[in-house]
Amino acid sequence: MPADLTGKRIVVTGAATGIGRSTTLRVSANGAKVAAFDVNDADGAATISDANEAGGDARYWHVDVRDEAAVAGAVAAAETWLGGIDVLIHVAGVLQGAAVDLDEFPEDMWDTVIDINLRGSFTVSKYVSGVMKKQGSGVIILTASGAGVLGGSSSFAYGSSKGGVHGLALVMEARLSEHGIRVNDVLPGEVATPLKITQVKIMHEAGGSAGNLEEKIGALVSPDEISKVYAFLASDDASMVKGSVRTR
Repeated sequence: MPADLTGKRIVVTGAATGIGRSTTLRVSANGAKVAAFDVNDADGAATISDANEAGGDARYWHVDVRDEAAVAGAVAAAETWLGGIDVLIHVAGVLQGAAVDLDEFPEDMWDTVIDINLRGSFTVSKYVSGVMKKQGSGVIILTASGAGVLGGSSSFAYGSSKGGVHGLALVMEARLSEHGIRVNDVLPGEVATPLKITQVKIMHEAGGSAGNLEEKIGALVSPDEISKVYAFLASDDASMVKGSVRTR
């Protein structure tokens, strides 16, 4: 049975493609009113169009999660449009530096990945949690990864950033529960997102093109399957779920 999100007011970041797009469409179809954030305006508009054509109620904001002023403004605008914020599903992220050796890893690439993945998680959570504290309730779902939590990564920056997101979620879980805010972080596995497919291609080339690239890509899990996990965590049925949730 689909997660019942009737009447839920949800913010989804990274909503234009991949897991964020699939999650936006699913929570919208399940009854939520959705504010979608991304920097990919063309694909973001397509996501909103698809959600609304299917009978949903969704709206898009251009938001760079590295820009605190932009995040603050978008969260305030979304709060007004939604009438409050019940759930944050924070998916926005980037993977750069796959197969780059540590002694050759560019500092600007490190900064980009850390700023988007870790600082972005902090900044969006900072402003959304302020709304939820006024309400006395809410759900915040961050996106970590097996990389940096359960094992290594193809990218030093990515593994470090996702380990940081996991740590942030642990601290938030302990500190925000007294305000009626539940915090989870999802650790998606091998998912067929644009970022992951690019990483698989890079690692395939770095490995001397050993094996079948099409099979490697074909083995990835559909974002639609992962979106079911986010939708469930956004629902009241997940009220007893604590901490991290792993997916395939």
